[in-house]
Amino acid sequence: MKKWLVIFFLVFSLQAVAQEKIEITEADYQNSRVEMADVMRSEGKIYVLVGIIAIVFAGILVYVINTDRKVAKLEKLLQE
Repeated sequence: MKKWLVIFFLVFSLQAVAQEKIEITEADYQNSRVEMADVMRSEGKIYVLVGIIAIVFAGILVYVINTDRKVAKLEKLLQE
């Protein structure tokens, strides 16, 4: 049963399409302006985005440091 379920989901996932294909034109290569960033900067939302990204990275950093300390403590206990 599990085998058939896995096969079903594999076949079903092959039919899923993430997004439509859009043709890339020469104008796309010449475009050096990012409109979304300009709009977010003009409305002050870019700073909120940068702040959220900084908070997420700080949380990941704290988690990694905390895990490293725990592993080091366990290694020290294991050596004794």
